[in-house]
Amino acid sequence: MATPLRIATINTNGVRAAFRKGMGEWLAGRGVDILAIQEVRASTDDLEQLLGPEWNILHDAATAKGRAGVALASRNRASIHRVELGAEDFDSAGRWLEADYEVGDRIVTVVSTYVHSGEVDTPKQDEKWKFLDAMEERLPEVAAHSAYALVLGDLNVGHRTLDIKNWRGNVKRAGFLPRERAYFDRFVGAEDDPRYNDGAGLGWIDVGRKWAGEVDGPYTWWSQRGQAFDTNTGWRIDYHLATPALAATVTDYAVDRAPAWDQRWSDHAPVVVDYAL
Repeated sequence: MATPLRIATINTNGVRAAFRKGMGEWLAGRGVDILAIQEVRASTDDLEQLLGPEWNILHDAATAKGRAGVALASRNRASIHRVELGAEDFDSAGRWLEADYEVGDRIVTVVSTYVHSGEVDTPKQDEKWKFLDAMEERLPEVAAHSAYALVLGDLNVGHRTLDIKNWRGNVKRAGFLPRERAYFDRFVGAEDDPRYNDGAGLGWIDVGRKWAGEVDGPYTWWSQRGQAFDTNTGWRIDYHLATPALAATVTDYAVDRAPAWDQRWSDHAPVVVDYAL
């Protein structure tokens, strides 16, 4: 019999503010087994108080206080966790957190990650390139470690034109640059798929795109400015990237978009996926 596993990811844009606005009520009614959080921007003590004793919490804070921060919260304790990414002189603190979970007789490796937003022709974009390089190097190692692996989070890149409502106006802006999107070609390209870099793909599955098909969105982030949320002028930048074995177990995929602008508790929406292992 398959073991059901519900995994969600959310960029909270500050977890304390998110809980003040309703995140706790959402979480209490969603039946999540493993929750990946980005932009925690709070302490581990804060997370423990907000989530409560029923959750096992792993947290990697950013070097700069009040910035970034990633966490994994689970109903079962992780057997091991890792936070290192890239070269020793590369500061990835608060942006990459891995953990192994026992699910039935399998080990499921889950990563909560927060890729830099970047800004063209600035040091912020240079840091984003470094992070994407490190991520590209690490992904095959994660897949080799566990056939059932999942990279979750705000990856701050819309991979295809389907992933951004106003893609024509963003081709020269961070988040939709051709060079950024080429990384995602490699991440999800199969070795025998000629569309992706002459077979250089790493073979991860974009669960959201596979589930939704060739349609616009479904978007996961909307600017706080103007009427972006009301007109659904969004970006799909929050992902579940799964190894093929894990992707084959998906039974449901949902973006929990708020019913109205004033009912949002983050500028991102949670992405919730059911796996049956």
